[in-house]
Amino acid sequence: MFSRRRFLTAAGALWPLSVVAADADAYPRVERGRALRFPRDHGSHPEYRTEWWYLTGWLEAGGAPIGVQITFFRNRPRIAELSRSRFAPGELLFAHAAIADPASGKLVHDQRAARSGFGLAHAGVASTDVAIDDWSLALRGENYRAKIAASGFRLDLEFAPSQAILLQGDQGFSRKGPNPLQSSYYYSRPQLTVSGTIERNGKPLSVSGRAWLDHEWSSEVLSADALGWDWVGLNLDDGGALMAFRIRGADGSTLWAGGSRRDARGAVTNFAPDAVRFEALRRWRSPRSGAEYPVAMRVEAGGLSLDLEPLMDDQELDSRASTGTIYWEGAVRAYNGGEGAVRSTHGGEGAVRSTHGGEGAVRSTAGGKPVGRGYLELTGYWKKLVL
Repeated sequence: MFSRRRFLTAAGALWPLSVVAADADAYPRVERGRALRFPRDHGSHPEYRTEWWYLTGWLEAGGAPIGVQITFFRNRPRIAELSRSRFAPGELLFAHAAIADPASGKLVHDQRAARSGFGLAHAGVASTDVAIDDWSLALRGENYRAKIAASGFRLDLEFAPSQAILLQGDQGFSRKGPNPLQSSYYYSRPQLTVSGTIERNGKPLSVSGRAWLDHEWSSEVLSADALGWDWVGLNLDDGGALMAFRIRGADGSTLWAGGSRRDARGAVTNFAPDAVRFEALRRWRSPRSGAEYPVAMRVEAGGLSLDLEPLMDDQELDSRASTGTIYWEGAVRAYNGGEGAVRSTHGGEGAVRSTHGGEGAVRSTAGGKPVGRGYLELTGYWKKLVL
């Protein structure tokens, strides 16, 4: 999948451990009260441990829905930072891209990894400008442009803001655990208007739709007791937006939770940890990894109850060649919750079972009104997530 050139410049683990690393306290802390400033904070923050720009969207081509995901990650491994060698892995960049096309029945995805420099990869600090080879995401004026030349598909998409930036948490300071140090700087761009092309098998398709962008950076995100997280970002049909997440412990309990809702008038409500709840309605087991994911979920946040149904079950992304994990990242529809029955194809009701290969499948029938579309991210179901 990767060229020898990229492989040799990508993995920081290949650097000799005897090389002197930077001081253990070199990562800056994420602290409450730091005002986010734009356009500067659209750009990279190389002093922090980890960072990502995350785009997801529901697009349409000829009336048929297609989900799209583009994510660029930046990591400061803090290895050989005192070295003057151009080969010292001062910054590592990764990228994932995927399309969820019901016509194919499964996720089509690709990934990249590289060290910064050598003309292979970069993450600009002045504004959003990240690239690995011929994959790029850049903010030009008010609009984002993504160009991805992946194996099996190509993306050339433009994302135009239709609303103001949504600062998550306390004005961009987002708690991720009981310890305030377990926090990130985090903002979102909901309700992005998308236009452009998706190319499959040499045939470009004109697409349009709505997308969501997250930009987040931190030095220490998860508690040592955390297994992974559940996260959802929804563009609501009335023009509002909802984001909710929970950090899960090894026993499935919620270690921390949070999120926000911006209503159609622009008023923002932030959710306290006890105001967010995720409940599995239906699970799907991957025939490749064996991981079992709650692909249909009920999310209760701030008094709102929504049932999430996937565009298709198989939206598992194997990123072991880049970020080292396997996770589920899927396009979902949101319905008013609390009214749907979980029905078995064998005639029973109220059962929640694992499904594998479609036999004996239990489908969650959302009986409520459709209210939005977005993406659901499920990590730590294959193995403990290590950032």
